[in-house]
Amino acid sequence: MIGLLIIPLTNRVASHPHSPVGKRQAPWVSLGRNGRSPLCRIEVPSLLTCLKYCVFLCPFNKVQEHVQRVLKAQCRTGSTRQALLDQLPVSSHMTQPFLWKDVPLPDELFLYPPPFGFKGLQGKLMILSVNFFLKLPDSDSEPQPRNASDKCQRCVVVGNGGVLRGLELGPLIDRFDTVIRLNSGPLGEFSVDVGNRTSIRMSYPEGTPLQWMDTDPHTMFVAVVYKSGDISWTSAMVNKLTPLWDWLFFWQKVPDQIPLEPHRFRLLNPLVIRETALDLLKYPPPRTRLWGQDQNVPTIGISALNLASLLCDEVSLAGFGYTLSQQGAPLHYYDHRLMDSMLQETSHNVNRETKLLQSLVKQGAFTDLTGGIQCSFCPS
Repeated sequence: MIGLLIIPLTNRVASHPHSPVGKRQAPWVSLGRNGRSPLCRIEVPSLLTCLKYCVFLCPFNKVQEHVQRVLKAQCRTGSTRQALLDQLPVSSHMTQPFLWKDVPLPDELFLYPPPFGFKGLQGKLMILSVNFFLKLPDSDSEPQPRNASDKCQRCVVVGNGGVLRGLELGPLIDRFDTVIRLNSGPLGEFSVDVGNRTSIRMSYPEGTPLQWMDTDPHTMFVAVVYKSGDISWTSAMVNKLTPLWDWLFFWQKVPDQIPLEPHRFRLLNPLVIRETALDLLKYPPPRTRLWGQDQNVPTIGISALNLASLLCDEVSLAGFGYTLSQQGAPLHYYDHRLMDSMLQETSHNVNRETKLLQSLVKQGAFTDLTGGIQCSFCPS
């Protein structure tokens, strides 16, 4: 079946009173099967606006066929991590994805401040040792590193990109052994596109959903520490305490609770982020600045891919890709934010991350299910 792909010739967008970004919304209108045309959906406010666009042909269902091929293919044991190890210096070959209560914190964890380590937090860690660190699971708890299982494991890291809209990949995403979701990426009404299963939700306080949405009883929450207050908040969530200090430490409201038992929490090893930043993205070591900040903090998405390489043999990604040249494109699958809001980003270098991911996808380290990074199924 063939659908219409309309590509804008201008970056102009239409006014929209409910759009949270500059009161604007991209001029998109759904075209195709049931108003949901995978990979070929553009929205326009009027026929007149449509005349300003070019029309191309794009085959339907290519993305579903691509994902089905990935799931049916022979799982490649250890393929993703080995591909990353080929990019890493020998000194950086880490194996511990999380912090465990029965494994002492290594000295190298205190070389840099969060999110690259715990430098400057020794006192806070001592205070939290009884109420928090002793409640962390032992090192033999699930999920185990990939080499602890005889079965070849497939992971998918589901990003929050607008490219997921209308692809109807939900049932296929749910078929992966491990489904890793990021921040507050919702399910519910979007499950037809993104699925219902959540093996791991990986987030930091401000990114965590205010209303918990994961109904999967096996869901784990992986906490990422970007600053000192994040550890205190995570400890409060594990101990079922209400944090009263979010106005002081956080730039937006954070959840008062996460309805999971303590054994469902994990604390991400900061060395995962450090390895991502210094060894994969080749950023310089973090430094103290009097004002401003370096763009040396990896996005949670690329950090999750590195984590997944430690947990699974074969890692796919879905909903990734920042098309900064298409500033009117939707940023997320669940809201009206536009791609141009990423131009204001000061912490992340999305261009460098995109180039790295494109290289790794081409090499076969990761499989891009939705084509936002490197599309292997798009018409040439």
